[in-house]
Amino acid sequence: MADRKPGLTYAEAGVDIEAGNALVDAIKPAAAATRRPGVMEGLGGFGALFDLKAAGYADPVLVAATDGVGTKLKIAIDTGHFDTIGIDLVAMCVNDLVCQGAEPLFFLDYFATGKLEVGAAARIVTGITEGCRLSGCALIGGETAEMPGMYAPGDFDLAGFAVGAMERGHSLPAGVASGDVLLGLASDGVHSNGYSLVRKVVDRSGLDWHAPAPFAEASDLGAALLAPTRLYVQPALTAIRGRGRACAGPYHGRRPDREPAARSARGAGRADDLSSWPLPPVFAWLAAEGGLDTPELLKTFNAGIGMVLVVSAERADDLAALLSAEGERVHRIGTVAEGQGVSYAGTLA
Repeated sequence: MADRKPGLTYAEAGVDIEAGNALVDAIKPAAAATRRPGVMEGLGGFGALFDLKAAGYADPVLVAATDGVGTKLKIAIDTGHFDTIGIDLVAMCVNDLVCQGAEPLFFLDYFATGKLEVGAAARIVTGITEGCRLSGCALIGGETAEMPGMYAPGDFDLAGFAVGAMERGHSLPAGVASGDVLLGLASDGVHSNGYSLVRKVVDRSGLDWHAPAPFAEASDLGAALLAPTRLYVQPALTAIRGRGRACAGPYHGRRPDREPAARSARGAGRADDLSSWPLPPVFAWLAAEGGLDTPELLKTFNAGIGMVLVVSAERADDLAALLSAEGERVHRIGTVAEGQGVSYAGTLA
């Protein structure tokens, strides 16, 4: 009889179930802090339950969004700065929800890696819970996948899924008309779009991630470029409740069909005044170091404006004052105009 081969275990194959359980235990308190009205059952089950009536909705329409963080993750991996990348993940999903007119309700995450490092993963998920807390949605579930052989040592990937709701008939954009005012809310940096180009520029510069950032005092380059995506949920909901007509994030390559005017009013476009807001130093550095012209900069990056609100001309001043009082940096960046797409006047400075 042939000798019996030595027995193998799942752990010897590279998957540590106990590490996964330890991560769940580590993040439960942070996830519990995101609980909001409507949550029935969260982490720990095969699925999470949410009661829309308990959340205050009478005739709700659900809105869903999913996204990732892109190659910004590579900078986090290379530098070991994991504490804010989870905020980016939440922001990329919930900022899209509010552009539809929806209030974010709950969030689920997917974290995949070759070998689970509980400490690093807990820091990432704690960032996710912070993003959820700041945007008023609950972290009610997720998946941690340990897949040896799929990822290089230290590498990981993140994806997120958010669900929001609005009352039927309240979707945006709605009623956009020529002459409406565009209020731009300032960004907190590069956010999470365009990082393949960011990394190319940094490579050309010859700088290390730990070198002093040329555009930010008292910060190394990697940390400065990892400034988290700003969460626009609360100001966007303020605008919606103040009879705002549309919201839009100025990313996704500024595709014409993404413009709120184009999606709501036939023959309507945007006329932006580039001189109406200051160009943050990080974008000035990227443009100079990468030799980027203005069209490329605007196509790839937010250039200092992270969210655009469309409001009637008679409501613009009051809403701008309200948002400023809540801590937003608001710029009157242009108007809805006849035509299609986006036209620009002035120059970035």
